[in-house]
Amino acid sequence: MNRLGFLIARTLRNETALQSLSVPQSDLLAALKDKHVALVGNARALAQTGHGKRIDNADLVIRINRAPMPAAASHGTRTDWLALATRLPDADRDRIAPARILWMSPKRKRLDWQTATSPGFYLHPLGDYQALRDQLGAPPTTGAMMIALITWSQMARLELFGFDFFASLSLSGRRTAEQVPHDFSQESAWVQELISSDRRIIRH
Repeated sequence: MNRLGFLIARTLRNETALQSLSVPQSDLLAALKDKHVALVGNARALAQTGHGKRIDNADLVIRINRAPMPAAASHGTRTDWLALATRLPDADRDRIAPARILWMSPKRKRLDWQTATSPGFYLHPLGDYQALRDQLGAPPTTGAMMIALITWSQMARLELFGFDFFASLSLSGRRTAEQVPHDFSQESAWVQELISSDRRIIRH
């Protein structure tokens, strides 16, 4: 697909055409097999920790959206995969330098050509987004979608950093919980249930 074809597919919401740019979900899940994964959220409270080395020691480090990293001591420095639900400014793209980008948002109109043609690009299926939205009773955060996706794999361990469900707000913005469309209490309960039933998952 060339750029014009992409723009037309995006405008017409041609999901089949857009999915042709993505690696299959099965390939993505296969890449997680036997991996120790660090999923780094954007809670402000993470900046007060010393988890950086633990994050960087994971087999695979996944960050979210603009992936703020105020200090290596708290956040580490590596980014292998970046889970996106927003346009990524060039400066952030160069700073984060992910090896793979995953587009998690159902809002395809925000997806840009550079992201869609990046190496290993993954487009999260609308059906999976909708199923989690229905389960949570509200639009899921990018972090929740990634947690669900990773748990479908045969990963060895998933460690969650910077996930306090907006208790300390987000490093990537100034909005309060009332100003975003997510149900953080429901997401927190859902994640806690996952942790209770899956010993591979640890939240710091």
